[in-house]
Amino acid sequence: MGSPCAGGKAAILGIGKAVPVHVYEQKTFPEYYFEITNSNHLVDLKAKFEKICEKTATEKRHMYVSDEWLRSNPSVTAYMSTSLTLRQQVAEEGIPRLGAEAALDAIKDWGKPASDITHLVVATTSTGCLPGADCVLIKLLGLPPSTKRVTLYQAGCYGGTTALRVSKDIAESNPGARVLVVTSEVMSLVLRGPSESHIGNLVGQAVFGDAAGAVVVGCCLAAGERAVFELVAASQDVLPDTEDAVVVKLRDEGVVITMHRDVPLHVSSHVGSTVKRAFLQGNAATASMADWNEAFWMLHTGGRGIVDGVEARLGLREEKLAATREVMRQYGNTRSSSIFLVMDEMRTRSAEHGLSTAGEGLEWGMVIAFGPGLTLETMLLRALPATACL
Repeated sequence: MGSPCAGGKAAILGIGKAVPVHVYEQKTFPEYYFEITNSNHLVDLKAKFEKICEKTATEKRHMYVSDEWLRSNPSVTAYMSTSLTLRQQVAEEGIPRLGAEAALDAIKDWGKPASDITHLVVATTSTGCLPGADCVLIKLLGLPPSTKRVTLYQAGCYGGTTALRVSKDIAESNPGARVLVVTSEVMSLVLRGPSESHIGNLVGQAVFGDAAGAVVVGCCLAAGERAVFELVAASQDVLPDTEDAVVVKLRDEGVVITMHRDVPLHVSSHVGSTVKRAFLQGNAATASMADWNEAFWMLHTGGRGIVDGVEARLGLREEKLAATREVMRQYGNTRSSSIFLVMDEMRTRSAEHGLSTAGEGLEWGMVIAFGPGLTLETMLLRALPATACL
């Protein structure tokens, strides 16, 4: 495959993740959710929510907030109440703490000291305060005060891929740079009780979970470094006539999300042309790829309907999205951090099967994430041999 430094492409040198300790089992969540929100009198809505939870293909989710905290703060579990300050306090604490856990995991995987980090890119959909999580992370991780920072607030579920694109640009423009990417999501701003007039809210309560993901990105390996995935090319498209498909508004009662039922259809309808253009950005090998099953795939865990739709539209074999489905089963939709959880899962599976690369033994692959806009963002990856170390 040649040298991992060939062409000066940025590469992922370490991967990490973190999830909160509080676990909520999906099979019992409808009963718990309607009890804690004092909504058991909404019998028909509860039955509808049970069906929504059953269709998610998720077995459990992790949340930063505990049962005790939820019971102590009824304004959060109400459908609509002035509670933004209370919700924001949790996010301000939880986002950097969870992000630091994932970052330390990635730095350990990278194998170099945190002091070698030169840049920090942070993405979250869960807060918007200043000074932000980036400043807190500098202290928690012991990074040099001179670390150059970029923060992406409210980028949505595709924010992890955006952060990866930004890190690629930084690494390839700054010789010797080592960029730490941290995505961290705490859903305190979106938790709320049910309403018969807002079914989209129920979908969010059924699919979202909390997690953080992190990677270290750099160009041209130094002694002892190992490249896992080369970041070849990035793309971002706003799908036409879909601006109302996913709408997120910050209100006194927190973040209110409205999702259209046709989101899976919109994503699957455009994904084929989008990934075709993305593969054309690679080289002759990727441009001439005739079967998408020749590549590995990391898809945002946006929901079972979307994953099924993308699989069908691209003609992928069942096992091609196994890493995505496993992360969706274990953690639900963790927004911007989900692609890094999928990346870690795929690498783990590949190692367990003794495959030559972290991309299921294949060389070329694609990251796909999507979110409000509707925005569809991709990153073409090249999986490097497990022995790609200088």
